[in-house]
Amino acid sequence: MPLPTPAARRPMHTRQVQYRGFQREDGLWDIEGEMKDTKSEDFDIPGEGHWAPGEAIHHMLIRVTVDAGFVVRDIQVAMDSVPHAECPPAQAAMHTMIGCGMAGGWRQAIERNLGGIQGCAHLRELLFNLATAAFQTIPSAFEADAERPPMHLGRCTAWDFNGPLVQRQHPIFFGHVPTRRKPPQA
Repeated sequence: MPLPTPAARRPMHTRQVQYRGFQREDGLWDIEGEMKDTKSEDFDIPGEGHWAPGEAIHHMLIRVTVDAGFVVRDIQVAMDSVPHAECPPAQAAMHTMIGCGMAGGWRQAIERNLGGIQGCAHLRELLFNLATAAFQTIPSAFEADAERPPMHLGRCTAWDFNGPLVQRQHPIFFGHVPTRRKPPQA
């Protein structure tokens, strides 16, 4: 169902974000994120540049390679369009994320390694949700054993440990009190 549209409005800015997950032949996984910002009218940043309607002001791509335990093994970044010459050097800091795990503390690791002036706000924003794309891509995120619930349980209203969906789909974990989650073993 679409949202109700106010009578008078004019589009000014569009941000397109897309995530894709791939299984590799070597047993690793590539999770890619892409962000593109455009304006619907001519856009100028004095002393920096001019962008025509629909031309990308920001166009950034990230590929994070992870193992089945959701640990970052490699990271690649492309900044195809940026508004300032000072933006591209932020790519180098992205390698500080190698060795970090997506299964717990991902956002804190991003802030610790790339926060503030250490990195790029747009790349950080794109990285935040790469973990969700990884969980949707890698089957081990949905696996459980007698001691470890699947990673998605307890992460939203529908998957409440005390809710009817968990009672139906994962009765062994109904009423479970989670402890600090550990990533699945590779």
